[in-house]
Amino acid sequence: MRRVAVTGMGVVSPLGNGAAQAFAQARAGHSGVHRLQASFTDRLTAPLAATAPFNGADHFAPPKLRMLDRVSQFALVAASQAVADARADFPQADRGRVGVFVGTGMGASQTSDDGYKTLYGDRSDRIKPFTVLMGMHNAPAAWIGIEHDLRGPALTYSTACSSSAVAIGEAWLRVAHGALDLAIAGGAEAPLTFGSLKAWEALHTLAAMDPDDPSRSCKPFSANRSGMVLGEGAAMLVLEPWDHAVARGAPIHGEILGCGLATDVGHITRPSVEGQVAAMVAALQSASIEASAIDAINAHGTGTPTIDAVETAAIKAVLGQRAYQVPISATKSMHGHLLGATAALECVLSLLAMQHGVALPTMHLQTPDPLCDLDCVANAVREGLTVHTMLSNSFAFGGTNAVLVLGSASRAPSAGRS
Repeated sequence: MRRVAVTGMGVVSPLGNGAAQAFAQARAGHSGVHRLQASFTDRLTAPLAATAPFNGADHFAPPKLRMLDRVSQFALVAASQAVADARADFPQADRGRVGVFVGTGMGASQTSDDGYKTLYGDRSDRIKPFTVLMGMHNAPAAWIGIEHDLRGPALTYSTACSSSAVAIGEAWLRVAHGALDLAIAGGAEAPLTFGSLKAWEALHTLAAMDPDDPSRSCKPFSANRSGMVLGEGAAMLVLEPWDHAVARGAPIHGEILGCGLATDVGHITRPSVEGQVAAMVAALQSASIEASAIDAINAHGTGTPTIDAVETAAIKAVLGQRAYQVPISATKSMHGHLLGATAALECVLSLLAMQHGVALPTMHLQTPDPLCDLDCVANAVREGLTVHTMLSNSFAFGGTNAVLVLGSASRAPSAGRS
């Protein structure tokens, strides 16, 4: 197998646009969560969201903008950032060996909301002519391929909260095994519509608003956690063989070492320790490393009471006593839960954390929980670390658990990889 380098990263997120800005905000512990301002917020129990500072009109001419749902806008901008960062030129002869892999859990939520409002609210038959094309789950991947004239596979993965981890893992496999020479991989999500927010509210998984400061409403691993906060955005990575990246002088932000997948089968929303353990073990096996090699973990850490406790137990089962010495970051406390795009954003933040020798903070961890008693890097970044290998966990409704193994750019290669 070939080593797979990450040479480009792009981000549109509640922590800012661009990988460097998002990382700087996370490092400083800033929160992108806030009280949502919209025409429908009086009908929400807790009008909270983590919105991206983004206006599609700043990036697309009106004729094209009319064909793009917000989720595709995010994906296109993040992908273009990643391609520019990687200094990828896509020679014409090689375009058939460049693929696009995008994860999204809910797809074009605004297009769906608009269509339902037109048909059932306004009782009009004049629906937008591009509704189908805007609403397809594969629209973000398709538009990225069109934008960059890429002829390889353009694939979409929809496994709820693990969607972009699956997309990155699938891209890694194809590059590592030589099926592709380059891939754009990541996720995009734009779920902050009235219909989507009411649907999530009905599941009773969303956080209550913090009475003192709405930005502190998401509290992963804290005993007073009450749920997650929905966010929006996209993150994209450029993956290519390590040797090729070195040969062309590309920036190398880190390495994808492996990916593990496993499925919970007991309940469509309730996680299992066994399923999460299986995904982490599979990830370690795919990377050909032992659990003792893990220096830090990016937790799924949504801030929901059950999920955080189950993940803590799963980490202990995989790492044993060493689990108490490994710093664990839950960055959803700052950028919210971007559903199908979250894993890609957390992958970017984790790679930059290794590059800068830090563990990002789990903010708003106010009250220790005996069931979540690991080193969760509470409330402030931890500096001066040497982190060469990380796990990044993504555990989804529907039971699809995905774990990425990430390596720093300075990490020595694993045996059998070139």
